[in-house]
Amino acid sequence: MTSGFDVLGIGNAIMDVIAPVPDKFLQDNNVEKGAMTLIDQARALDLHDKLSEVATPQEIAGGSAANTLVGIAQLGLKAGYIGKVANDSVGARFARGMRDAGVDYSTPPLKNQDATARCLIAVTPDGERSMSTFLGASVKFNPDDVLREQVQKAAIIYLEGYLFDSDVAKAAFVKASEYAQAAGKKVSLTLSDTFCVDRHRDSFRHLIQHHVDILFANEAELLSLYETDDFDEAIKSLRQDCKIACVTRSEKGSVIIEEDKVHTIPVAEAASLTDSTGAGDQYAAGVLAGHVMGMDWASAGYLGSLCAAEVISHYGARPEKSINAAILAG
Repeated sequence: MTSGFDVLGIGNAIMDVIAPVPDKFLQDNNVEKGAMTLIDQARALDLHDKLSEVATPQEIAGGSAANTLVGIAQLGLKAGYIGKVANDSVGARFARGMRDAGVDYSTPPLKNQDATARCLIAVTPDGERSMSTFLGASVKFNPDDVLREQVQKAAIIYLEGYLFDSDVAKAAFVKASEYAQAAGKKVSLTLSDTFCVDRHRDSFRHLIQHHVDILFANEAELLSLYETDDFDEAIKSLRQDCKIACVTRSEKGSVIIEEDKVHTIPVAEAASLTDSTGAGDQYAAGVLAGHVMGMDWASAGYLGSLCAAEVISHYGARPEKSINAAILAG
């Protein structure tokens, strides 16, 4: 893709490595069942090898923003992604996986340092997913990885809150935002997780007030951002900080704040509730895609609901069935 991007995402580049295992595998390798545990590189490489001995793992180029951009590409829009991998075989497969999914990806790999980030997902016969995550090269993302030309040819840039844990990543976010704003483009941010908000509340508030045009959050993240238990009070504060905000509320659907308007978006019926992984990522994909296609915010919000409903009907954080966005656009 050499023309402009509809959406350019920036986030943690993580390879999801998924394998079916017996319960004994968890016991033998000290993996906590049903939990997500951060691990170091030595543990990651060892566990990756052991998963491969039990089964042939499925590898999916992932990370929250990466999943959103894949969803946007599958809706027929031009999607690009910036995220750091290492100069290793997993990094090469990550890059190939993003491109095969229709997403432009050209970030230079990290050389002679940490290995590519990976989330090792052991799935036991009861369907429980036990995750061991190594962040590796993904957190070495820095301002030098943000190129003015790449950012300014995107209609919207989409920033992943999970990447906000280091000062260099914060600086990269501000740099990308300033490039986008200078070119009259829009900046979107997802808060990603309440733990992210708890750690970086003041920095997030500053970024939202000065750089963000479109904010994505779930209800818990929003309440944490404004340190309140009152949803209406959080919305009141949010309206002072951000022009457009999309807040998901699980079975209650979502609300989209558009300056002085509040759009209540219903949940779209899912074929089944199989795996909620990626629901927020695909909601963001639908909303951003709908906005780029010229939908009003209420219609874009419902496209987000449709995308979320599709992804929770099967395992994995990426859509498997096409959603005909053109019907909604018409």
